[in-house]
Amino acid sequence: MAFVKNAMVIVSIITDFNLPFVFSLKERRKILNSIKDKLKKFNVSVLDISGEYPKEASLAIAFLAHNEKQAEEIARKIEDFLYRNFPEIEFFFEKEVI
Repeated sequence: MAFVKNAMVIVSIITDFNLPFVFSLKERRKILNSIKDKLKKFNVSVLDISGEYPKEASLAIAFLAHNEKQAEEIARKIEDFLYRNFPEIEFFFEKEVI
């Protein structure tokens, strides 16, 4: 009898935001803090990895999932959530499942 080990997967998402209407790091931080607070409902870890330029921002999002199917589902929900709640912000998703 073969034993199948239930392995969890780690998901890493880098989200890059284009913020042409932001003119200071303080404004950018306010927007990113709002996004980070709203992402708490997904039980994910979020880290601001932005550089010094205020019109560009990046967030690293990480979470565990039971399998790749669940990982894809949660990532899709996060992306949809960002599109619905922050329609004025253009962003790009880069996802990796380990």
